[in-house]
Amino acid sequence: MDQSAFPATRETWRWPESLDALVAAPAFHDLLFENERVRVIHTHIPPGAFVPVHTHRFSGVAYLVSFSDFIRRDDQGKVLFDSRQAEPPRKLPATQWLDPLPPHSVENVGGSEISIVIVELKS
Repeated sequence: MDQSAFPATRETWRWPESLDALVAAPAFHDLLFENERVRVIHTHIPPGAFVPVHTHRFSGVAYLVSFSDFIRRDDQGKVLFDSRQAEPPRKLPATQWLDPLPPHSVENVGGSEISIVIVELKS
């Protein structure tokens, strides 16, 4: 994925603060910790839930506590990723790198809750 399309600095991020995950989808994102260097968010999506369009400005490490199949769509509704077409995590909990995400929605189409703790790196 071309990261230049998703700049993550405060000066160049082109989407409004109103689309930040904590603002646009607060029912699914809890702030656990924040300082000038990191922000820690818990994302939790129950089975069947639809998370409205939001962004994740910063790169970071995602700690997957629980997994379920999901569909990620862009802000126009176009499917960007369908986990049913990919390999599920081999073992939970699991960690993975998370690049900044432009406006997108998430739909949990599986039978379990999605639970992810994300440590976002602000710099």
